[in-house]
Amino acid sequence: MLLGLQAATVRFGRRAVLDAVDLAVAEHEIVCVLGPSGSGKSTLLRAVAGLQQLDSGRVLLDGRDQTGVPVHRREIGLMFQDHQLFPQRDVAGNVGFGLRMHGSAKGERSARVGELLELVGLPGAGARAVAALSGGEQQRVALARALAPRPRLLMLDEPLGQLDRSLRERLVVELRELFGRLGTTVLAVTHDQGEAFALADRVVVMRDGRIAQSGTPLEVWQRPADAFVARFLGFENVVDARVDGEAAVTPWGKVPVPRDAPQGARTLLVRPAGVRLLPIDEGLRCRVAARTFKGTHVAVHLQPQDAPRLEAACPLRSAPEVGDEVGVEFDLADVVVLD
Repeated sequence: MLLGLQAATVRFGRRAVLDAVDLAVAEHEIVCVLGPSGSGKSTLLRAVAGLQQLDSGRVLLDGRDQTGVPVHRREIGLMFQDHQLFPQRDVAGNVGFGLRMHGSAKGERSARVGELLELVGLPGAGARAVAALSGGEQQRVALARALAPRPRLLMLDEPLGQLDRSLRERLVVELRELFGRLGTTVLAVTHDQGEAFALADRVVVMRDGRIAQSGTPLEVWQRPADAFVARFLGFENVVDARVDGEAAVTPWGKVPVPRDAPQGARTLLVRPAGVRLLPIDEGLRCRVAARTFKGTHVAVHLQPQDAPRLEAACPLRSAPEVGDEVGVEFDLADVVVLD
């Protein structure tokens, strides 16, 4: 374990912004912390960096308690959403700043800067002015600066938040490949689950200062821990239900559930892919209330009578129109009984 948090707690007044959090990050692991605003994810990052003092608990790096250890002695690289580049310095001056502060010789600094600019896809850009760079180029310079002193742990706070979606999607793939080549240990904070799932080996979802769920992207996506996590991930088809045998009684009628599903009062998730459309005289009768184009499919919002709305994922060519009436059935493969 490279990084460990043990009962880490930060209070602002009476409110615990970070509430007795336990977290371990292994060497070479990429962990992304997800959560809505106010969930404590950025406070967690600041506490690990030493920018926020803990009220109780400990931060351990390589098993060593970091209480009282200043930021610049924690062997941590930091990269923030706004990049925080020095406008008066050129690209090389920005990338080499940390090395200069560590007393590296000029020749060593120059070689390391050149190596990193090559690595992040900006070869020969050392003499360029920061103001002349695009947003994506500034992000790469900030990353090179954070990597320059060879930190044991790289921490990213909404690193792609200011970039447009197409650039974010491209850069997150490049980051994943780069960290894999370097063997970098990464702790990143983001509110974008698509970004986290593309980058991370493990996703940590936070709520009200606590960890709501931790697991691989596939585990979290396939089996959200509860209704909060499911809705945060964008799932709309979440209802209270009573599981009896291999079916659940819901506001939508009976829905099939896995054979080993926990019984009794539960919360049920039906993924949009599991809402199957039928002719109007079959299954649960619904009216198409809205359609949203998603690129690869159409999200069809269905309104049953006297029951919550349902979202179905439909192929582009066969999606019904607003106002159409359809029947609905549920596919067991996309039904999850939440713990």
